[in-house]
Amino acid sequence: MGRLDYSTVLNTAIEISKKAGVKILEIYNNTNIDISFKNDNSPLTEADKASNEVIEKELKKLTPSIPILSEEGKDIKFKTRQKWNLFWLIDPLDGTKEFIKRNGEFTVNIALISDGEPILGIVFAPVLDTIWYGDMKKGSFKSKKNKKPFKIKTTKPQKDNPVKVVTSRSHTNNPKLKEFLMDYPKHELVKMGSSIKICCVADGTAHIYPRLGPTMEWDTAAAHAVVKFAGGNIYDLEKMNQLKYNKSSLLNPEFLVNHT
Repeated sequence: MGRLDYSTVLNTAIEISKKAGVKILEIYNNTNIDISFKNDNSPLTEADKASNEVIEKELKKLTPSIPILSEEGKDIKFKTRQKWNLFWLIDPLDGTKEFIKRNGEFTVNIALISDGEPILGIVFAPVLDTIWYGDMKKGSFKSKKNKKPFKIKTTKPQKDNPVKVVTSRSHTNNPKLKEFLMDYPKHELVKMGSSIKICCVADGTAHIYPRLGPTMEWDTAAAHAVVKFAGGNIYDLEKMNQLKYNKSSLLNPEFLVNHT
């Protein structure tokens, strides 16, 4: 992190995520949500854009020399990105489908990536007023409704108890998931939206999260830091290596979020 005050950077980034959350809630509480569609036909709302503007503006003030990669600015060429040893990776609103469904399970995600690995991450769920964050020095924490943050750790399933498997609300009928779960005859499904799923493993609400479909780097980076510094990790299911960031393709491989 060079001469940056690590603690100040984390605390300020937490406040930035909350500021973005305020912007999102202003739009969320408006009965008429303006929805457009991205190139891959996934929905985009004015809340994505408003949140992105807040985060980018504030991060540029906080760390002017650190570049930013966002879902909203994903067209930066790899030729440029590959020179980045340290950069912010953000998803201003993860869980747009949950936002549109108004179930509250969407998040603001801010991560700091160093040499392809997350070293700091913040996941804020505005409607739930819950924040998870983690960094390589202090570990991972959770706070609800502005109460004092408490340290979180991943948990292993107890003997003879079911393995709690977190899964997306919209991917429960995935044939790959059904095949994967055959290795866990005694399991309980915990359905959740957005990057909260990864945070569920981090705080012990769930034990594992298999993602057997496409995601992008900004979908996982912030929560990856949270689960990593809570004792778990995210593994590429094919190679079983830790998930890497700032690849030539920003598409993640299929992965497993595990408690260890």
